[in-house]
Amino acid sequence: MEEFVVLVNPADEVLGLMEKQQAHVNGLLHRAFSVFLFNDKGEMLLQKRASEKYHSPGQWTNAVCSHPRNNESYLDGAKRRVKEELGIETELSEKFNFIYKADVGNGLWEHELDHVFIGTYNSEFNLNQNEVEQVRYISIEDLDKEIAENPEKFTEWFKIILEEYKHHF
Repeated sequence: MEEFVVLVNPADEVLGLMEKQQAHVNGLLHRAFSVFLFNDKGEMLLQKRASEKYHSPGQWTNAVCSHPRNNESYLDGAKRRVKEELGIETELSEKFNFIYKADVGNGLWEHELDHVFIGTYNSEFNLNQNEVEQVRYISIEDLDKEIAENPEKFTEWFKIILEEYKHHF
């Protein structure tokens, strides 16, 4: 099934729809969301992207990143993808949004108006292996060390979003 993203201007006004991969080739601004999940110890959930993903395969990133569908709210999209990728349901709250552009390799760009959601989760996962190879929790301090030592193991957008997250908290 072809997936489409919602193209927007910096004010989040809809400009139209475009097939997802084409929007990433063209580097056009589109709607996105990022979910950061934490356990009761304050550790952040990371997911390792499935090795079959068309970009950034096998790299670590935050719990969920994706795109709302046309006429779907950012929150509804975030909840949908948490269920589809991690096989869980949890409360999410939006914390901030910002625009970024990242070269993700192979001629592809993430240029997104990204709404960032936060949630807490402490139970089992039912991972969609087509999306997620594995998950793990990590402290922010250990995460910073890992990114500094092996930046290539993490998605480009996650490194950008993580820095933005730190400015807000």
